[in-house]
Amino acid sequence: MITSTDNPKVKLARSLLERRGREKQGLCLVEGVRLIEDAMRAGARPALIFFVRSAQATLFAAVKTEKVPALELAPEVFETLSDTVTSQGVIAVLPIPTMPPPRAPTLALVLDQVRDPGNLGTILRSAAAAGADLVILTHGCADPWNPKTLRAGMGAHFRLSLQARIGWPEISQRSAGMQTWVADIRGNKAYDQVDWNRPSVLIIGGETEGFSSEAIRLATGRLAIPMCNQVDSLNAAMAATVVLFEAARQRRCKRSDD
Repeated sequence: MITSTDNPKVKLARSLLERRGREKQGLCLVEGVRLIEDAMRAGARPALIFFVRSAQATLFAAVKTEKVPALELAPEVFETLSDTVTSQGVIAVLPIPTMPPPRAPTLALVLDQVRDPGNLGTILRSAAAAGADLVILTHGCADPWNPKTLRAGMGAHFRLSLQARIGWPEISQRSAGMQTWVADIRGNKAYDQVDWNRPSVLIIGGETEGFSSEAIRLATGRLAIPMCNQVDSLNAAMAATVVLFEAARQRRCKRSDD
């Protein structure tokens, strides 16, 4: 059992709680049995597992099969790595995956100034579930490998081509030849009137800052989600989910017709 917070492996893991440490090491912390299992099912292999004696044992069969080193920590040492209120007592150190972007994406999502980690993780989860094949984050977005974002994403990070801190000139190049829509409450076209069977880019802006002027210049047009009862907006995660699953519905129907 490791009982000192000065242990080199513990100190390295603790540095991963900060964006600078994650970027320097190319590693992230993933906490909780289900999230670690989801990452492993997606092909990620932990570099190291930390656990406390009271932790659930369900994960360790998979860990043993993969021959992942596991270190027991004293509870007070483990707490320096955990940022959850009620921890399951298991944390993995995982390499940040670098899934290359597809050559010809058919449904890309651009997140512009989405700064809330929970919202960002929820959007990534919806993007994976709806079949988006590329997600691009502009410079103003939250860090996708933040522990809070990882928890909200529920393993989606390891199933997406996720490109972070991308500038608008590169976004413009990648979206060439694709219709590009900005989700905007002032949009003049309903989201379900767009032909999502075409190669498409959806831009979602943050709730506080909204979308940038570069997004407007790039966009084919602005789409809106019609609402009732004098509700005038949805949060970024909900809006992204609604539109992405309309795209998924249209594409599923098209495959059925073919």
